[in-house]
Amino acid sequence: MERNAGILLPITSLPSQYGIGCFSKSAYKFIDWLKAAGQTYWQILPLGPTGYGDSPYQSFSTFAGNPYFISLKALTEEGVLTRRECEAADFGSAPDRIQYEKIYNGRYPLLYKAYKRSGITDNPSYRKFIEKNDGWLSDYALFMALKNQYGGVSWDKWPKELRLHKASVMEHYRQALHSEIEFYQYMQFKFFEQWNALKAYANKNGIRFIGDIPIYVAMDSADVWAHPELFQLDKDNVPLAVAGCPPDGFSADGQLWGNPLYRWDYHRDTGYKWWLSRLEYCFGMYDVLRIDHFRGFDEYYSIPYKDSSASGGRWEKGPGIALFRCMEERLGRREVIAEDLGYVTDSVRRLVKDSGFPGMKVLEFAFDSRDSGSADDYLPHNYPENSIAYTGTHDNETLSGWFESITKEEQNAARDYLCDRHTPDCLLYKSFIAVAMRSNAKTCIIPMQDYMGLGNDCRTNKPSTVGNNWRWRLKKEDLTKTLQKEICSMTKRYGRTEASL
Repeated sequence: MERNAGILLPITSLPSQYGIGCFSKSAYKFIDWLKAAGQTYWQILPLGPTGYGDSPYQSFSTFAGNPYFISLKALTEEGVLTRRECEAADFGSAPDRIQYEKIYNGRYPLLYKAYKRSGITDNPSYRKFIEKNDGWLSDYALFMALKNQYGGVSWDKWPKELRLHKASVMEHYRQALHSEIEFYQYMQFKFFEQWNALKAYANKNGIRFIGDIPIYVAMDSADVWAHPELFQLDKDNVPLAVAGCPPDGFSADGQLWGNPLYRWDYHRDTGYKWWLSRLEYCFGMYDVLRIDHFRGFDEYYSIPYKDSSASGGRWEKGPGIALFRCMEERLGRREVIAEDLGYVTDSVRRLVKDSGFPGMKVLEFAFDSRDSGSADDYLPHNYPENSIAYTGTHDNETLSGWFESITKEEQNAARDYLCDRHTPDCLLYKSFIAVAMRSNAKTCIIPMQDYMGLGNDCRTNKPSTVGNNWRWRLKKEDLTKTLQKEICSMTKRYGRTEASL
């Protein structure tokens, strides 16, 4: 198996002119930067439209793209916006932080102007896009138009005939909200037009995208609203149980995520039709697909809907290998990364092994004195070839922040593993990256913050918190030639480029 490496960086974290990373020239420049740094992969986070909390793992649609990623500069070049209009909007003043409220209030009026000037209705490419994606796109555009009608509240607060998605009522609103619906369809057209161009450029330059698919969908989504039969809901479309994870050494109450759970018996009886369409769609978007919370396919944690914490939940059986056998039979053998982190049982290990997908190994977990039973699995010398090595993920502390936060005993154990008692704490991140890169894992993915030695004020997400997540952003001057050469040198040194030493 060919050894390779990549960098984890959300699209939102790119430097850009208008407050948030997008499919602008900075994305193309980052691809050039990755290529020169000897990288093979650019791992990103889910690209769906986000709601409350701005989490890409709580999207209004599992199929739609986030309008925040549409390049406004590209729209000015098309002539549907002016540079003056874009520069007059307030996207926030912090170059290294995303201010989502300002992004929302600034972008959508501009995108609506672009739509009104676009003459999109008669565009043949647009018509073809509508026809190709009619199922999910029709539901999503109507869902978002209705959400605007009702002040942005979750669909379970809408009038009963809308909550229950009655066909006659839907047809009335499709006509009444035609312009608003077309606006949301236009934004999806532009999103995918720009995304496909960016991906083609990356692939042409030898960079492959690792995409990310959450196992669950958000309750407040077009997917649940339009297809309640797929989920554990009652006759009034109220959840019977929701997702989360049980109490452990990190959380006394566990985690209450609130996502509706699947009716796996229904999915099995339909030959996993919805799941296969979802997977096929994602394989069309990305080169490799990381499936989040893979253990949920073996067993999932079910929490009664009215519970205020996760402590009263219980484990239920998931679809197991049957879903992935169906996937291979219908879609062929595809490249998947199984996110097998968290509480891993023998049956989860067996599912990952039976699937043949590489699992994930996170270096930060290797020195946790609270979980010494499984910590050895995360020591780099134990990584199997068929695995993906990480220093940390988007949910973890940055490497430098993590080392500062662990106990002195854990720090000493980590230094002993590195055979390094002398390097200053502020530079030790380079040694940790090197030991992950030296591992036997086929692929090694390093978060951009770790390569830069940044602290926890620059971490991407802190699970179970809201308000300060998904905000960190690179500044243009951060992507230096010096850093690029350091990354390239290390990647070559440990045999992870075609031109390795």
